Amino acid sequence: MENLYIVNTESTPLVDFNSETGILTLEGKSVPTEAEVFYKPVIDWLEQYIEHPNSITKINLKLEYFNIASSKRILFILYKLNDLIEKELQVNVDWLYHKEEDDMLEVGQDFESMVKIPFDFIEYNSFASV
Repeated sequence: MENLYIVNTESTPLVDFNSETGILTLEGKSVPTEAEVFYKPVIDWLEQYIEHPNSITKINLKLEYFNIASSKRILFILYKLNDLIEKELQVNVDWLYHKEEDDMLEVGQDFESMVKIPFDFIEYNSFASV
């Protein structure tokens, strides 16, 4: 299975999904005008990955900001990863948030309460890459 890599823009996040390592990264801002169009290849890739997953999957979510439409897609990604938990595979979310962005921490905590996946909340000080 090929990896998925989408370069970030001013309105879309970096997507770096690696099937070999099981590390899935979304990083940056997610405010596309058509979130369903942007996230379609991401979700398509994830559905294929779930058929032949790595034994350990880690998703790094380092999103500075996202709109409601993106929020729905991100939550859908997390729901899909629940399928791996049901297969008794190891899945973990690293939710990275800027220390001055309590709102992003709260959103991550809300997402954690909606899925079966354990979250680690990681505070950072600068806007450097994961």
